[in-house]
Amino acid sequence: MEQQGTAGTAGINQDVPHSARVWNYWLGGKDNFAADRAVGDQFAELYPDITVVARSSRAFLTRAVTFLAAECGIRQFLDIGTGLPTVDNTHQVAQAAAPEARIVYVDNDPMVLAHARALLTGTRAGATEYLDADLHDPAAILELAGRTTLDLSKPVGLILMNILGHVGDLAEAAAIVRRLMDAFPSGSYLVTADGTNVLDGPAFEQAIAVWNANAPLSYHLRAPGQIATYLTGLEIVEPGLVPCAQWRPDPAASAADLRPVDEFGAVARKP
Repeated sequence: MEQQGTAGTAGINQDVPHSARVWNYWLGGKDNFAADRAVGDQFAELYPDITVVARSSRAFLTRAVTFLAAECGIRQFLDIGTGLPTVDNTHQVAQAAAPEARIVYVDNDPMVLAHARALLTGTRAGATEYLDADLHDPAAILELAGRTTLDLSKPVGLILMNILGHVGDLAEAAAIVRRLMDAFPSGSYLVTADGTNVLDGPAFEQAIAVWNANAPLSYHLRAPGQIATYLTGLEIVEPGLVPCAQWRPDPAASAADLRPVDEFGAVARKP
Protein backbone atom coordinates (compact mmCIF):
# COMPACT_ATOMS: atom_id res chain seq x y z
CA MET A 1 0.00 0.00 0.00
CA GLU A 2 1.20 3.49 -0.76
CA GLN A 3 0.76 6.58 1.32
CA GLN A 4 -0.44 9.69 -0.50
CA GLY A 5 1.79 11.95 1.60
CA THR A 6 5.54 11.75 2.11
CA ALA A 7 6.60 12.35 5.72
CA GLY A 8 7.16 9.96 8.59
CA THR A 9 6.23 6.46 7.45
CA ALA A 10 8.92 4.48 9.25
CA GLY A 11 7.56 2.13 11.89
CA ILE A 12 3.93 2.89 11.02
CA ASN A 13 1.44 0.09 10.41
CA GLN A 14 -0.06 1.06 7.07
CA ASP A 15 -2.62 -1.75 7.15
CA VAL A 16 -4.50 -0.55 10.24
CA PRO A 17 -6.68 2.57 9.82
CA HIS A 18 -6.17 5.39 12.26
CA SER A 19 -8.66 8.13 13.11
CA ALA A 20 -6.18 10.97 12.49
CA ARG A 21 -5.42 9.72 9.01
CA VAL A 22 -9.05 8.97 8.12
CA TRP A 23 -10.01 12.44 9.34
CA ASN A 24 -7.21 13.86 7.18
CA TYR A 25 -8.70 11.99 4.19
CA TRP A 26 -12.17 13.41 4.82
CA LEU A 27 -10.70 16.91 4.95
CA GLY A 28 -9.13 16.36 1.55
CA GLY A 29 -5.60 15.78 2.87
CA LYS A 30 -2.97 13.47 1.40
CA ASP A 31 -1.41 12.04 4.55
CA ASN A 32 -3.24 8.73 4.69
CA PHE A 33 -2.91 5.13 3.54
CA ALA A 34 -5.09 2.82 1.47
CA ALA A 35 -6.52 1.24 4.64
CA ASP A 36 -7.57 4.67 5.89
CA ARG A 37 -9.18 5.57 2.59
CA ALA A 38 -11.01 2.27 2.38
CA VAL A 39 -12.61 2.69 5.81
CA GLY A 40 -13.24 6.36 5.10
CA ASP A 41 -15.09 5.48 1.90
CA GLN A 42 -17.13 2.76 3.62
CA PHE A 43 -18.04 5.26 6.31
CA ALA A 44 -19.04 7.93 3.80
CA GLU A 45 -21.24 5.51 1.88
CA LEU A 46 -23.25 4.95 5.03
CA TYR A 47 -23.08 8.53 6.28
CA PRO A 48 -22.26 10.98 3.45
CA ASP A 49 -22.40 13.96 5.80
CA ILE A 50 -19.15 12.89 7.46
CA THR A 51 -17.22 15.22 5.16
CA VAL A 52 -19.55 18.04 6.21
CA VAL A 53 -18.95 17.08 9.84
CA ALA A 54 -15.18 17.26 9.29
CA ARG A 55 -15.32 20.68 7.63
CA SER A 56 -17.81 22.02 10.17
CA SER A 57 -15.61 20.87 13.03
CA ARG A 58 -12.50 22.48 11.55
CA ALA A 59 -14.32 25.77 10.92
CA PHE A 60 -15.63 25.75 14.50
CA LEU A 61 -12.09 25.26 15.80
CA THR A 62 -10.91 28.22 13.74
CA ARG A 63 -13.65 30.51 15.06
CA ALA A 64 -13.23 29.34 18.67
CA VAL A 65 -9.45 29.79 18.72
CA THR A 66 -9.78 33.20 17.07
CA PHE A 67 -12.31 34.15 19.75
CA LEU A 68 -9.98 33.08 22.56
CA ALA A 69 -6.89 34.77 21.13
CA ALA A 70 -8.45 37.94 19.72
CA GLU A 71 -11.25 38.63 22.22
CA CYS A 72 -10.34 36.81 25.44
CA GLY A 73 -6.59 37.44 25.55
CA ILE A 74 -5.61 33.77 25.71
CA ARG A 75 -1.96 33.34 24.80
CA GLN A 76 -1.45 29.66 25.65
CA PHE A 77 -3.16 26.66 24.06
CA LEU A 78 -3.02 22.95 24.84
CA ASP A 79 -4.43 20.98 21.90
CA ILE A 80 -4.84 17.29 22.76
CA GLY A 81 -5.56 14.79 20.01
CA THR A 82 -4.62 17.31 17.38
CA GLY A 83 -4.47 14.82 14.53
CA LEU A 84 -2.52 15.46 11.34
CA PRO A 85 -1.66 19.01 10.31
CA THR A 86 -4.06 20.24 7.64
CA VAL A 87 -5.16 23.86 7.25
CA ASP A 88 -5.99 26.43 9.91
CA ASN A 89 -4.22 24.50 12.65
CA THR A 90 -4.49 25.87 16.18
CA HIS A 91 -1.09 27.57 16.19
CA GLN A 92 -1.73 29.23 12.83
CA VAL A 93 -5.08 30.61 13.93
CA ALA A 94 -3.90 31.70 17.38
CA GLN A 95 -0.68 33.30 16.17
CA ALA A 96 -2.49 35.12 13.38
CA ALA A 97 -4.34 36.98 16.13
CA ALA A 98 -1.49 36.99 18.67
CA PRO A 99 1.99 36.22 17.28
CA GLU A 100 3.31 35.62 20.81
CA ALA A 101 0.86 32.78 21.46
CA ARG A 102 2.34 29.51 22.70
CA ILE A 103 0.83 26.22 21.56
CA VAL A 104 1.45 22.66 22.70
CA TYR A 105 0.01 19.84 20.60
CA VAL A 106 -0.46 16.38 22.08
CA ASP A 107 -0.98 13.11 20.24
CA ASN A 108 0.37 9.57 20.44
CA ASP A 109 0.41 8.45 16.81
CA PRO A 110 3.90 8.14 15.24
CA MET A 111 2.72 9.49 11.89
CA VAL A 112 1.20 12.55 13.55
CA LEU A 113 4.43 13.01 15.51
CA ALA A 114 6.55 12.92 12.36
CA HIS A 115 4.36 15.43 10.53
CA ALA A 116 4.03 17.71 13.54
CA ARG A 117 7.77 17.95 14.00
CA ALA A 118 8.20 18.77 10.33
CA LEU A 119 5.28 21.12 9.80
CA LEU A 120 4.04 22.66 13.05
CA THR A 121 6.36 25.65 13.16
CA GLY A 122 5.04 28.93 14.44
CA THR A 123 6.06 32.55 14.79
CA ARG A 124 9.39 33.65 16.24
CA ALA A 125 7.56 35.63 18.89
CA GLY A 126 5.59 32.60 20.05
CA ALA A 127 6.24 28.89 20.46
CA THR A 128 4.89 25.66 19.00
CA GLU A 129 5.67 22.28 20.56
CA TYR A 130 4.53 18.70 20.10
CA LEU A 131 4.26 16.12 22.88
CA ASP A 132 3.97 12.38 22.42
CA ALA A 133 1.52 11.57 25.23
CA ASP A 134 -1.80 9.89 25.93
CA LEU A 135 -5.10 11.57 26.81
CA HIS A 136 -5.62 8.90 29.48
CA ASP A 137 -2.62 10.25 31.40
CA PRO A 138 -3.47 13.92 31.98
CA ALA A 139 -0.89 14.23 34.75
CA ALA A 140 1.91 13.38 32.33
CA ILE A 141 0.53 15.79 29.73
CA LEU A 142 0.40 18.62 32.23
CA GLU A 143 3.87 17.88 33.59
CA LEU A 144 5.43 17.83 30.12
CA ALA A 145 3.54 20.87 28.85
CA GLY A 146 4.43 22.88 31.93
CA ARG A 147 8.04 21.85 31.70
CA THR A 148 8.53 22.73 28.06
CA THR A 149 6.30 25.51 26.79
CA LEU A 150 3.33 26.56 28.92
CA ASP A 151 3.12 28.55 32.15
CA LEU A 152 0.29 26.77 33.94
CA SER A 153 -0.07 29.65 36.40
CA LYS A 154 -1.56 31.69 33.54
CA PRO A 155 -4.79 31.02 31.60
CA VAL A 156 -4.75 28.25 29.03
CA GLY A 157 -7.08 27.39 26.18
CA LEU A 158 -7.65 23.62 26.30
CA ILE A 159 -8.64 22.12 22.93
CA LEU A 160 -10.34 18.70 22.92
CA MET A 161 -11.73 18.20 19.43
CA ASN A 162 -13.20 14.82 18.50
CA ILE A 163 -11.00 13.04 21.01
CA LEU A 164 -13.25 12.43 24.02
CA GLY A 165 -15.48 10.19 21.89
CA HIS A 166 -12.59 7.75 21.86
CA VAL A 167 -12.93 7.35 25.63
CA GLY A 168 -15.48 4.58 26.01
CA ASP A 169 -16.68 5.48 29.49
CA LEU A 170 -18.46 8.84 29.72
CA ALA A 171 -17.58 9.31 33.39
CA GLU A 172 -13.91 8.72 32.62
CA ALA A 173 -14.02 11.23 29.76
CA ALA A 174 -15.57 13.86 32.03
CA ALA A 175 -13.01 13.09 34.75
CA ILE A 176 -10.14 13.64 32.28
CA VAL A 177 -11.56 17.05 31.39
CA ARG A 178 -11.88 17.95 35.07
CA ARG A 179 -8.32 16.88 35.87
CA LEU A 180 -6.99 18.99 33.04
CA MET A 181 -9.09 22.07 33.80
CA ASP A 182 -8.35 21.81 37.53
CA ALA A 183 -4.68 22.43 36.70
CA PHE A 184 -5.41 25.75 35.03
CA PRO A 185 -6.20 29.09 36.70
CA SER A 186 -9.38 31.12 36.49
CA GLY A 187 -9.86 32.64 33.06
CA SER A 188 -8.84 29.47 31.22
CA TYR A 189 -11.13 28.07 28.53
CA LEU A 190 -12.24 24.71 27.19
CA VAL A 191 -13.01 24.23 23.49
CA THR A 192 -14.59 20.88 22.74
CA ALA A 193 -16.64 19.15 20.06
CA ASP A 194 -17.63 15.58 19.28
CA GLY A 195 -19.98 13.54 17.15
CA THR A 196 -23.58 13.26 18.31
CA ASN A 197 -26.52 11.02 17.47
CA VAL A 198 -29.54 13.33 17.48
CA LEU A 199 -29.92 14.73 13.95
CA ASP A 200 -29.17 11.71 11.77
CA GLY A 201 -28.46 9.15 14.43
CA PRO A 202 -29.19 5.80 12.71
CA ALA A 203 -26.99 6.46 9.68
CA PHE A 204 -24.16 7.87 11.77
CA GLU A 205 -24.40 4.99 14.26
CA GLN A 206 -24.24 2.47 11.41
CA ALA A 207 -21.15 4.15 9.99
CA ILE A 208 -19.52 4.28 13.43
CA ALA A 209 -20.11 0.53 13.72
CA VAL A 210 -18.07 0.06 10.52
CA TRP A 211 -15.29 2.18 11.99
CA ASN A 212 -15.29 0.30 15.29
CA ALA A 213 -15.12 -3.03 13.47
CA ASN A 214 -12.04 -1.99 11.49
CA ALA A 215 -9.98 0.31 13.71
CA PRO A 216 -8.14 -0.41 16.96
CA LEU A 217 -9.49 2.69 18.69
CA SER A 218 -13.29 2.81 18.90
CA TYR A 219 -15.41 5.95 18.82
CA HIS A 220 -18.65 6.60 20.68
CA LEU A 221 -21.33 9.04 19.55
CA ARG A 222 -22.93 10.88 22.46
CA ALA A 223 -26.05 12.94 22.97
CA PRO A 224 -25.49 16.66 23.53
CA GLY A 225 -26.60 16.23 27.13
CA GLN A 226 -23.77 13.76 27.66
CA ILE A 227 -21.21 16.07 26.05
CA ALA A 228 -22.51 18.81 28.34
CA THR A 229 -21.10 16.91 31.33
CA TYR A 230 -17.64 17.99 30.19
CA LEU A 231 -18.70 21.59 30.83
CA THR A 232 -19.79 21.07 34.45
CA GLY A 233 -18.53 23.88 36.69
CA LEU A 234 -17.59 26.10 33.75
CA GLU A 235 -19.24 29.22 32.38
CA ILE A 236 -20.57 28.31 28.94
CA VAL A 237 -20.02 30.96 26.31
CA GLU A 238 -23.05 31.91 24.18
CA PRO A 239 -24.63 30.36 22.16
CA GLY A 240 -23.85 27.30 24.26
CA LEU A 241 -23.49 23.71 23.14
CA VAL A 242 -24.80 23.72 19.57
CA PRO A 243 -24.13 22.16 16.17
CA CYS A 244 -20.66 23.39 15.28
CA ALA A 245 -21.80 25.30 12.22
CA GLN A 246 -24.09 27.39 14.43
CA TRP A 247 -21.46 28.46 16.98
CA ARG A 248 -20.85 32.16 16.26
CA PRO A 249 -20.98 31.67 12.48
CA ASP A 250 -19.38 34.06 10.05
CA PRO A 251 -22.04 36.63 9.03
CA ALA A 252 -21.17 35.88 5.42
CA ALA A 253 -21.68 32.12 5.83
CA SER A 254 -23.90 30.47 3.25
CA ALA A 255 -26.97 28.42 4.07
CA ALA A 256 -24.96 25.29 3.26
CA ASP A 257 -22.26 26.33 5.73
CA LEU A 258 -24.88 26.81 8.44
CA ARG A 259 -26.59 23.46 7.95
CA PRO A 260 -26.45 21.57 11.26
CA VAL A 261 -24.95 18.09 11.31
CA ASP A 262 -24.20 15.67 14.13
CA GLU A 263 -21.16 17.48 15.50
CA PHE A 264 -21.84 19.64 18.55
CA GLY A 265 -19.34 22.03 20.07
CA ALA A 266 -19.00 24.53 22.87
CA VAL A 267 -16.59 26.99 24.46
CA ALA A 268 -16.59 27.43 28.24
CA ARG A 269 -14.61 29.56 30.71
CA LYS A 270 -13.23 28.50 34.07
CA PRO A 271 -14.56 30.99 36.65
